[in-house]
Amino acid sequence: MSKPALIVIDMINTYDHKDAELLIPSVEPVVPVITGLLRRARDQEIPVIYVNDNFGEWRSHHGELLDHALAGPHAHLVEPLKPDSDSLFVLKTRHSVFFETPLEYLLRQQGLTRLVLVGQVTEQCVLYSALDAHIRHFDVVVPKDAVAHIHEDLARAALRMMERNMGARVCESHELWA
Repeated sequence: MSKPALIVIDMINTYDHKDAELLIPSVEPVVPVITGLLRRARDQEIPVIYVNDNFGEWRSHHGELLDHALAGPHAHLVEPLKPDSDSLFVLKTRHSVFFETPLEYLLRQQGLTRLVLVGQVTEQCVLYSALDAHIRHFDVVVPKDAVAHIHEDLARAALRMMERNMGARVCESHELWA
């Protein structure tokens, strides 16, 4: 059986970008779901890896990104999801969690072969990350109640593509680690 990792995509966010008004209503119900998955993963010693956009802040590190997001007007969307001392953190600059990051090396070094992708945005970063995971021969799981979207129709299509074209398991979060 594949050894899992929970990959939290782009949830350390200030929400001060052009699509934020469309994204936030989808993020709000996802935050408690991801919070529950984080608790369950940590209780079962499943590695948690945050992979987050650096938002063009080339001199920043994950602590600075977190501090900046927690100081903003949408801190309530970030606070429950804060990394703990055991969480790993990878910065990315493009849509996929794999594009020019050390994530694949990290996963292979730790023998992690099943990736549970949660976070945002379903039809962008989650989709591209699922594709890149698939072509690298990782098992992909996407709990559909733990991903946020900008455009609901595109998110539905993206989930269908992940399931049909990439062999991802698309499920509800309560179906994981029962």
